[in-house]
Amino acid sequence: MTDPMYSASVPVLKQMLGALAGVLDKTQTHATARNIDATVFLQARLAPDMFALARQVQIAVDFAKGISARLAGVEVPSWPDNPEAGFEDLQALIARALAHLDGLQPAQFTDAHSRQIVLRAGTPKERSMSGDHYLLHYGLPQFFFHVTTAYAIARHHGVEIGKRDYMGSY
Repeated sequence: MTDPMYSASVPVLKQMLGALAGVLDKTQTHATARNIDATVFLQARLAPDMFALARQVQIAVDFAKGISARLAGVEVPSWPDNPEAGFEDLQALIARALAHLDGLQPAQFTDAHSRQIVLRAGTPKERSMSGDHYLLHYGLPQFFFHVTTAYAIARHHGVEIGKRDYMGSY
């Protein structure tokens, strides 16, 4: 039987990253078909105080690799973010994250529910939590927020996408 922590993380992250890649593909196609500079979409935001589409994708990838690595008990891969990333760069980043996920084995997630995860999430103060709490109350909500926001930015700016695009293949 596959470890429940693996089942609740890696396949879900893969599904949503695949869907995000599809949304980016449709966004790029939309921009090209309408002769709109790709930067218009990559730098689009829902609100002035929110990150742009490109940064939303980068953060979603950061959460996917961080969640999976921490739960598997391996070092979180460190990949530099490119502030001027284009669609091809973002697709390559997603592909790299999917390859990372494919490299993890269910056996690595044994006891992940009770593994202590220590974070410094944007503050100088550390926060420690169990693996199951980390996955369900921090990691996945953060990941879904950024995937959803990227989807919403594309949709808001006229890209013809819907729920099936958001969900991807399951």
